[in-house]
Amino acid sequence: MPFFNEKAYYGDETPIAAIATAHGISALSLIRISGKGSVELLSKIFSRPQALKQAAANSVVYGWMLDDICGARIDETLVSVYRAPKSFTGEDGADICCHGGLAAARSIMTALLKSGFREALPGEFSFRAFSNGKIDLSRAEAIMELVGSKTDTGRAKAVKRLAGAIETRIRSIQNELVSILAEVELNLDYSEVDGIGDESEAFLEYEKLKAVLDSLDSLSSSFAGERIYREGIKVVLAGAPNAGKSSLFNMLVQEERSIVSEIPGTTRDWLEAWISLKGIPVCLIDTAGLREDGGKIEKIGIERSRALTESAELVLFILDGSTWTGSEDALLAGIDTRRLIYVWNKADIVPKAAREDFLPVSATAGTGIDALCSAIVQRVEAIFKPCEDYALGSDRQKLLVDEARNFLREALRLAGLNEALELIAGELRGAVNALGEITGEVSSDDILNVIFSKFCVGK
Repeated sequence: MPFFNEKAYYGDETPIAAIATAHGISALSLIRISGKGSVELLSKIFSRPQALKQAAANSVVYGWMLDDICGARIDETLVSVYRAPKSFTGEDGADICCHGGLAAARSIMTALLKSGFREALPGEFSFRAFSNGKIDLSRAEAIMELVGSKTDTGRAKAVKRLAGAIETRIRSIQNELVSILAEVELNLDYSEVDGIGDESEAFLEYEKLKAVLDSLDSLSSSFAGERIYREGIKVVLAGAPNAGKSSLFNMLVQEERSIVSEIPGTTRDWLEAWISLKGIPVCLIDTAGLREDGGKIEKIGIERSRALTESAELVLFILDGSTWTGSEDALLAGIDTRRLIYVWNKADIVPKAAREDFLPVSATAGTGIDALCSAIVQRVEAIFKPCEDYALGSDRQKLLVDEARNFLREALRLAGLNEALELIAGELRGAVNALGEITGEVSSDDILNVIFSKFCVGK
């Protein structure tokens, strides 16, 4: 049950507290507190108040958490103490480590609220870290991304952003842009005061501005490749009935998830499971066999299968090597061939594929599975082109980079038409501000509330 105070808001200075670990049975639970005077406030319900109040930064104090009314012991704890400004939030704070399970953490949380803390809003610890200059917005988003990482590769990429890869890149581009803007405004001042400076010659940084736009173009294109590691991709197994889709599905997920039968039309609805292929989260979807006839229920499954193949990032078109006639291609008419991988199943029976672009596998014996997985990864990388060095990590960042690109395109267009410098300067300022919103240098309270409200409580 949440302890939220309806009057709470991001930006107030009330000491806050939250359970930072998932609810459930575990060895340990963690309750986090932060705020001016929070350690002193905590000492009121701690068995060794003086030891806690006198604790140095980054030290651990042993003691019991107490009920603030009757003084009864709640649980035996270890309290890690942090002092401003060298803490995650930039404020005084502590992490209370108690025994796991629901009862102990909830009881301690209740005691904290009675003693003067309030329940932290979602992401409020990270919000305070941002407000106190400990992290920028791109790092804050990386925290949320790290918590939700589906694979180790996704985690590693989020860590790069948490370490400041995007912040550094954005600030570098922004500094280049500010330098160009300063030159434009200097020429504006000279033109207005001294009457010198020709507008066709005043924009002296045209090529430099074009280079900045190229950098933003590259940054924008990095988003598609990075998104696959954060959100994953859908890979649909499609084909005629009895082609071996369900057997291949089970082989790839290493579990008997899908029913396998010689009776055509066994799979009437779709079934999905997540796997990881070289760090890429893949939602593998087994679908109903595609054919023109079949019963009423089966036809509904076939319609769903067609819809899934149209929306998937990749389609594995399973062909039965023992019965292939060449007419199966019509089942996937209209699908972009870049999203299609033809899989020649039952290679243990018919080892030689009918065409070179058919990948031979045996869904029952496991032959060719490694080659198929490599082919999936290669095709995904060819389509989305992941970036190794740096990449945008959120829709918000992508939107703002594209906004800055539009401002720069307009600035270059105006410069090419020899338009007034005031107009060009306005476009450059718009680009600078858009980049500033990525790091949080320029932001509104509404935007910040939306970003941090998506975080976990206790983060």
